[in-house]
Amino acid sequence: MPPTKNTPESLAHFSAATRAIHGDDGIQLHSAVAPPMHVSTTFRYHDDPEKLVFWGEHDPNADRDTNIYSRDSAPNTTRLEAVLTSLLGGKALTYSSGLSAFHAMMVHLRPKRIAIGAGYHGCHGIIDILHRLYGCEKVDLDSDEIGEGDVIHVETPLNPTGEARDLAHYSARAKKAGAYLTVDATFAPPPLLAPFDLGADIVMHSGTKYFGGHSDMLCGVIAVSPQREEWWAQLKSDRLVLGAVMGSFEGWLGLRSLRTLEIRIKRQSDTATRLVKWLHESVANLPAVERVTHASLQDGAWVREQMPNGFGPVFGLYLKSDKAARAFPSKLALFHHCTSLGGVESTIEWRRMTDKNVDTRLLRVSIGLESFEDLQADIQQALDAVASA
Repeated sequence: MPPTKNTPESLAHFSAATRAIHGDDGIQLHSAVAPPMHVSTTFRYHDDPEKLVFWGEHDPNADRDTNIYSRDSAPNTTRLEAVLTSLLGGKALTYSSGLSAFHAMMVHLRPKRIAIGAGYHGCHGIIDILHRLYGCEKVDLDSDEIGEGDVIHVETPLNPTGEARDLAHYSARAKKAGAYLTVDATFAPPPLLAPFDLGADIVMHSGTKYFGGHSDMLCGVIAVSPQREEWWAQLKSDRLVLGAVMGSFEGWLGLRSLRTLEIRIKRQSDTATRLVKWLHESVANLPAVERVTHASLQDGAWVREQMPNGFGPVFGLYLKSDKAARAFPSKLALFHHCTSLGGVESTIEWRRMTDKNVDTRLLRVSIGLESFEDLQADIQQALDAVASA
């Protein structure tokens, strides 16, 4: 099979949709269009004893896909990481979950202090573990206590409310303090957000969500800024001993899923924004609704500049009582009441089910690929039901 004409460099100017399909061109050694599934955990060394190299085997016929042991690398995850690198604009590594990616990021940076706001409670749990291990302090996101080598960690859009945070602002604060800016962009995957263009040092995703897109895999992702590319080798070495690697099947699922990422995320984001607009403008006529939160409702030119291609598929819905919020999911026909999100199906969670610190009236809504009209009718009917209860 002749070598492909596509390389990471030649693909750089293409759209996210094209890079999602061709970002791993040149890795495969055969003519199959769909990626095969490799389940082997171990790979043979060279047959020539004179060419044996400690942890450095290299197959000249597979320049980008030489493997030794799947805790280090494997064919499915190698291809997945190639596509993620192309999409995210920085060298990417995959992990067994979003939290294992966050943990690996913190192990690498070893900050004395982490400035963090509201957001995913699991990340706060890992910071609590770091505090027990070596005294790492958690301070408010806008704290002036951040200094050299510390971390400002920004989740945008925010879990569970879907609101955005100004990355250019936090990048300037990090640079002034000599700190690192890490960004959790799970709720705004490409092409909605480009954190490296706004000064991020590391970007992480829970790939379980929109990268996976089908509610059937666990995945975490770290990508390092091109200005921090030297960090990648140490992160990969750390992953080998931390053991937080994806399984081969999950790597195959992730690669399958990324092929449709752009078309999925744009459709989901657009539908969510339309539903948010309808809810926001109809609050006076919806007796059960207190308010709705989403990046599209925020003031400031920075929001549009930061997210020119859409505002994300997740929004927060506050009802007027915790009783109504608890009952609301059971009145819906087209939403699954569950935790996690990001799949082709719409989901909703009475957020108190998994986070004891949030308002008891809050529902987290993640929009799938159903039509706007169908979801709008379903939400309207459910709101009428809880309002009359």
